[in-house]
Amino acid sequence: MPVITNIDDLKRIYQRRVPRMFYDYCESGSWTEQTFRENTSDFDQIRLRQRVALDMTGRSTASQMIDQDVSMPVALAPVGLTGMQHADGEIKAAKAAEKFGVPYTLSTMSICSIEDVAENTTKPFWLQVYTLKDDDFMQRLFDRAKDAKCSAAVITVDLQLLGQRHKDLKNGLSAPPKLTVKSIADMMTKVQWGLGMLGTKRRFFGNIVGHAKGVKDPSSLSTWTAEAFDQALDWDRIREFRKMWDGPLIIKGILDAEDAKQALNVGADAIIVSNHGGRQLDGALSSIKSLPAIMDAVGDKIEVHLDSGIRSGQDVLKALSMGAKGTYIGRAYIYGLGAMGEAGVTKSLEVIHKELDTSMGLCGVRQVGDLSENNLLIPEGFEGKWQTR
Repeated sequence: MPVITNIDDLKRIYQRRVPRMFYDYCESGSWTEQTFRENTSDFDQIRLRQRVALDMTGRSTASQMIDQDVSMPVALAPVGLTGMQHADGEIKAAKAAEKFGVPYTLSTMSICSIEDVAENTTKPFWLQVYTLKDDDFMQRLFDRAKDAKCSAAVITVDLQLLGQRHKDLKNGLSAPPKLTVKSIADMMTKVQWGLGMLGTKRRFFGNIVGHAKGVKDPSSLSTWTAEAFDQALDWDRIREFRKMWDGPLIIKGILDAEDAKQALNVGADAIIVSNHGGRQLDGALSSIKSLPAIMDAVGDKIEVHLDSGIRSGQDVLKALSMGAKGTYIGRAYIYGLGAMGEAGVTKSLEVIHKELDTSMGLCGVRQVGDLSENNLLIPEGFEGKWQTR
């Protein structure tokens, strides 16, 4: 196994081993990709405050997210098509998360189904759902999650309509991939990936095909998808979803303080400050720049998590120090999955944990829950001064 020192090491291997359309699906944003880029670059503006001559023995990253114990406050974010990055990808990622002691969030747009993941794990995982128009499908989805003993539901609210991702259109992204001269030529160079896909029966959207009305096979999926998302979504509709699910509820996709207040009012247990990894509204603020205003608005009333842009343990430390109770990694673990399967996901978690633990020590902090803005050097005007009329 090559020596892995950071997440970029996994990314380089991932790029070599996974077909181009799935690499581009992961490593791209919408439109000009401004928000996608700034999600990571804005973290670089924040510096860490070094402290010395303090007792740094007995450090711990253990914490809780929505009252559930975690070995570090880092969850695996929901990522659609994970099972196309590596055969049975959702199962492998969930198993790695379980062994490491962090939450795994299964996307509704996963290749492996809720039942597939439940059958191959021993601890509860979280399920992410979209705000779809079909009440029957939504209720059955929540019921399936309950039967699988899912310990939280994550409602994504920033995908009422799909932001344009140029690379996905140009690549003809689909699951399974459409067989064209270009895609076949590319897949022929990804032998390990291809052998894995030949060895699994899971190549379609397992939570949708055979479960949604009119979707008996993958050929009818595109029509269903085009009609399923609710562009008329409002907070009353989200309250209806709250009634369908009586367990812990997390609302994902909050970037504005006013929306954070609305999420608080519908009975959510936590919110995730997220811009969908820069794949929806291009030109939106990065998640880390959006966090302070949201913390000021609701941070003392609801648990606030942060997603989008985290590529290191130092990024985790910065988000936690600015008030987030938990964080999510998406691309960082997908790099590991595509590079090395379950072992790669584990390696991505090990890298981030070591970076977080070591950086805590160098900042003079022994318990992850003691992190605060006192551990950061935040540039003046970091959030920006924006005019709204």
